[in-house]
Amino acid sequence: MTITSDWHIHSLNSCDSASLPVADLPPAAARSGILDYGLTDHIHTPVNLPDLVASRADYLAADPSAHFHFGVEVSCVSQWELDELATGSHGEPVYGLRQGGPVGATPAIGIGPEDIERLGIEFVVGGVHWPLYIEIERDAVIRDYHRQYMYLATHPLVDVIAHPWWWMGHWKDENDRYLADPWFDDFGRIPLSMHDELAAAAIEHGKAIEINISACLLNAAYPDDFGRRYVEEYLGYMSRRGVTFSIGSDCHSREYAVDFPGVGSMLDSIGLRDEQMWRLAPAQQAHR
Repeated sequence: MTITSDWHIHSLNSCDSASLPVADLPPAAARSGILDYGLTDHIHTPVNLPDLVASRADYLAADPSAHFHFGVEVSCVSQWELDELATGSHGEPVYGLRQGGPVGATPAIGIGPEDIERLGIEFVVGGVHWPLYIEIERDAVIRDYHRQYMYLATHPLVDVIAHPWWWMGHWKDENDRYLADPWFDDFGRIPLSMHDELAAAAIEHGKAIEINISACLLNAAYPDDFGRRYVEEYLGYMSRRGVTFSIGSDCHSREYAVDFPGVGSMLDSIGLRDEQMWRLAPAQQAHR
């Protein structure tokens, strides 16, 4: 499979370790054979909106072609969290409020239609990045992550569900690797019924399921064979369920250097083709 699109790319404007200058992306994408792609810097809560303003400014300064699009990656947070931050009593936490919320808090995203219109956002990638105020226990995390994925799969503003079953932040061993919990030692701990439910919702609501290169397939912190198992046990299963996929490098590096050929070979093992990948049509009007 030849990969020709990438819909998950971060610039130095993201609130984390990302460091790619936006102006460097178009020539690097061309060298990599990427024809259609989009910038997707992070927003967790409205605290991060100034980062998106800076990202939009850099995007426009790069004189984007009709094949270079402006998007955003939103995190699933909670309505409790957004309401708390709106009081102004918590300062401006970059990653929002990760503790203190009620178990079962209603999921939410920190951006609305007016922000999307104002910032010229063309597509929204929605990701689950942390559990919402639950006990950190394997099965509890699986249930909570699935609940959040289902929220994103039915949200009218979300186009792509980012890095399903990515994990970071707990259960790391002394070598900074994740080898067991929550699902690295046994991906079968995630019930097939959850995959079925997400696939059905994604198809019904017109969402794409992301094939994430850096976070899932080539994550050096995961077991050596996790990428292969993820392709065979998850992506292959979701493909048979009929979902549409989206390719996302999830680049956070200073250089846009991604092993697209290697990942294409991995996806060949389950018969995926570039034609099955979600992509935006070239922009029909000048960016402004």
